[in-house]
This record gives sequence, C-alpha cells and structure tokens, in this order.
Amino acid sequence: MSLRDDKSYPYVLLTGEEFPRIALHRGPRAIQGRYFGPYASAGAVRDALNLMQKLFKLRNCEDSVFRNRTRPCLQFQIGRCTAPCVGLVSQADYDQSVHRASLFLGGRSDELSDELTAEMERAAARLDFEEAARLRDLLQRLRGMQSRQYVDGHAADLDALACAMHGSTACVLLLAFRDGRNLGTRAFYPRTNGEESAEEVLAAFVSQYYAEQLAPREILLDREIPEAELIEAALSTAANRKVQLKWNVRGERAGYLDLARRNAEITLATEMTSRNAQSARSAALQELLGLSEPAQRIECFDISHTMGEATVASCVVFDQNGPVRSQYRRFNITGIAPGDDYAAMRQAIERRFRRAMEEGEQARLRSTGSRADQGPGAAGEGQSGRMLPDVLLIDGGTGQLNQARAALADLGVDGVTLVGVAKGVERRAGHETLILADGRQVHPGAASPALQLVQQVRDEAHRFAITGHRGKRQKARMTSKLEDIAGIGPRRRANLLKHFGGLSGLKAAGVEQIARVEGINHALAERIYANLHGLSAPANPTVPGPDRT
Repeated sequence: MSLRDDKSYPYVLLTGEEFPRIALHRGPRAIQGRYFGPYASAGAVRDALNLMQKLFKLRNCEDSVFRNRTRPCLQFQIGRCTAPCVGLVSQADYDQSVHRASLFLGGRSDELSDELTAEMERAAARLDFEEAARLRDLLQRLRGMQSRQYVDGHAADLDALACAMHGSTACVLLLAFRDGRNLGTRAFYPRTNGEESAEEVLAAFVSQYYAEQLAPREILLDREIPEAELIEAALSTAANRKVQLKWNVRGERAGYLDLARRNAEITLATEMTSRNAQSARSAALQELLGLSEPAQRIECFDISHTMGEATVASCVVFDQNGPVRSQYRRFNITGIAPGDDYAAMRQAIERRFRRAMEEGEQARLRSTGSRADQGPGAAGEGQSGRMLPDVLLIDGGTGQLNQARAALADLGVDGVTLVGVAKGVERRAGHETLILADGRQVHPGAASPALQLVQQVRDEAHRFAITGHRGKRQKARMTSKLEDIAGIGPRRRANLLKHFGGLSGLKAAGVEQIARVEGINHALAERIYANLHGLSAPANPTVPGPDRT
C-alpha cells in the first residue's frame, strides 16, 4: 500500500547558540538544540513558530544573517523579535524568553503561567506597572492559546485514526496529541486495488505508517482491524514500550474518534470533488486532442532566465490525481547563446528523454498493450520510477514546439502527443492558443475545462522554473566577484559567503574579520578586501595552499 505521503514528521527546533533561534525542522536531528514535537503537519509547526514569536519574540533568522546585521530587521519593527543581533536585548532577558518558550513547547504551560503570575505580582509590588501590564497581556494570550490548543489533560500521548472510503478511494485521517496538546490533523490517501475493506486499509496503514514513525502509547481506531494483536505486539517491540490499539472507547476518547471520523469524511469528500474536477478536465483534454484514452501522465516544460542569465528549464508531472511533485525536475542549461529559448528547450527535452532511453523507459511502447489494462504507472517505468508522458506541453509558440519535436525525433521517441501553449493577447489568461503537432491552432476559450487543466500544468511549470532560476541567479551573483581572486576556490568561496551571509556582508567586513574565516589567512584577506573595494592588491601575498573540494 502506498501512502502518497512520505514526509517525516516536522518538529520545532530551538537551537543551541548563545542566542537560540526557533525554526521548523524535518529529518535527522543533526543540529544541536532542543526538538519539540513531532507535529502532525508543517502548518501546525508554522502556527507554533508564529505563536513563539508573538509571545516570546525569539529570532528566526539564519546564523549567517544574525552575525552580520548592523541594524534591526523588520521582525523587530513589528514586535516579533527583540533584536539580539544588534544588542537591543540582554543575554539574561533573552535566556528568560528561551526558558519560557521551552516550557510552553514542552507542554508545561501551567508552570509557565505560575511563573508569569508571580513575576507580574513582583513587578506590581515594585510599582513597575508597565512591566506588570506587559506580563498580564502575555498571560492572557497564553491562556487563550491553552483554551484553544488543549482539548483536555488526559490525552497525553495518543493518535486517533479514522478511515473513510468512497469506492476504491480511501482517506485515513490522523489526529495527533503529544503531551496533552492537539498537534493537528494529517490526511493520507492510500492507493488501493478497490477490493480492500476499510478495516483492511486501516490495518495496512497502521503497520506501514508506524514502521517509519515512533508510535504513541495509545492509538485509537474508529473500527476493529484484523490481526490487531500481532500489530500491537510489533509496535510495542519497535517502541520498546507498551503500545495499545483501542477502538471500543468512551468519553473523551470517543469524542476524539468522532472528530477524526467527521474530518476524514469531509476531507475525502473534498478530495473526491477535486479528483472529479480533474477527471472532467482530463476527459475534456482527451476529446480536444483526439486521444484514445484520458492522459494518465502529462509533462510540461518551461524556460526561465533574465536576459539570458542563469537559464533554467523545468519539467513538472501531473497524473490523474494532480501534481506528482516527487518527479519534478530542473535542468541547468549550459552551452547555448544567452537568451536562446529554442536551444534551451531542445537541450532540456533531449536531456530528459535521453535519460529515459538510457534507463530503459522506452520499453513502454504502445505495442505492450493498453495502459488502461495495466493501471497507471504499471508499464514502462525504469529504475527512476518515471515513464514517458502521454501528453507533453511546451510553454511557448511554434518555435519551441518545433525544437521539442526535433529532439524527440532524433531520439526515436514516439507515441507522445506534443502541444505548444502560446500566450494569448496581452498575455491574458484564458486567451491561450494551443498549437498541435500537425500545426493546427486551437483556441478553447477561458471556460474550457481542457484549457483549465493545461493552464494549471503550465502555471506550475512556470512557478517551478522561475523559483529555480532565481535561486541560480542569486547564487551566481553572490559568487561571481570572488571567482577571479587567486587562491579562492569553491570551498573558500562557500565559507566566506556562509560566514558573512552573502556578498554584501563580506563587502562590509574589514580585513581582520575576513581573516577569521576558515581557510583564509591575513594576506589572502587583504587581497579579497582590495578586490571587492577596487583597491590595489598587496604585492606577492602569501596565500594558503590549493582550495580543493
């Protein structure tokens, strides 16, 4: 069973620096600091981070930015940070805020409330009414948060799971509590063969999901599942403590299951509406393009650059259920004339499909049979898990489409329906022209479900391309001025930019500050400073050995 959601749980990270920062964290706990969670979703973590900044005004900036600030940032101006970067808060006061945040995140809000109440009373006793009022407001906000976040004091450590099904589509909704706090919900859509019962789907989910995540002490289920005792024993062994599966529950826990069940039904209904709309659009596209069956896989390519600088191509993938983000790809385009969109498109198409050929994906020839008989993704998948698209959208006009057609012809790829997507008059949405491989031009109109699907895929390709381009352009602009300095290779360049938070921070630094960076001696620091400020470099400086990566 595929869960269609392979992300690890997110945590709130409170780092271990002198002035700790607060951040969202996924994956291995490689950064020194305290981790709070896990939370059911990244949205729940962002809510927690938002609260921490409102309540305790902790910094959220990266260390490279923190070290090189010369004046407070916008977070200070809007009252969400105390600006430790420029010394506007003492170490003791910041440590106190960190302590309070730790109590709150650790589920010890009652203890925090007692501390704040006592401190408020002390402030009032010494006639510091401004401080007393500030603490009073903090207490009120904290108590308001508690009333919304804590369902009760008994749901210490449990998950509530409910399964809703509509035909072969299943939704498992997880409602998580840790240390008595409601961490929010998370929905999963297991892929089924259409023959499993809801009990079987839920049993498979529990076994697979908690093989990757540490199980809480209690797992509430909205129905009895097969082989519950075996699953319970396996989870207990993995957790090295007792884990209980429960379904006949009363009182508050029955309320949690009811909440999970209702949310599962609502979430599934929303998903089905979205899928039905996607299916209707796919059917409309099938009719428009004259396909023998609805497209199971659509890819779209787009090119992004700034006057030929940092050219990036994107490839996004959609299936019958929407975007398949794990199969998105970007291509850094090289070896072409700046601004040559045609050459960029051809290079991207060649690289994507040549790799497919090398991985054996061309085995998915139409002669192997109808994909409708095999199921989506069953045929033609190489080691990468990708296959050839049914429809290939090219963001551009006839020129870009011709380049894509030529690239596919050179590689011997056939059976792919090519469509160019040319922008409409004044680039207005709904006025796009679809250019077919035989040269015909189609104007579906803004109300066309087929065009709406094409727009959705095209816009996603554009977004993915432009974000990649901006990142590449920024990186290139940050490093270009260092590349011509003798003795500065990739490793030292990276150390400099990381230490100072970018080229502007490096330009503002003096020779002594530059010399403190790993791998940079005083002579090389003088050369760097001179180069960045248009000065004459010192004669024959002694630089460190080769910078090898």
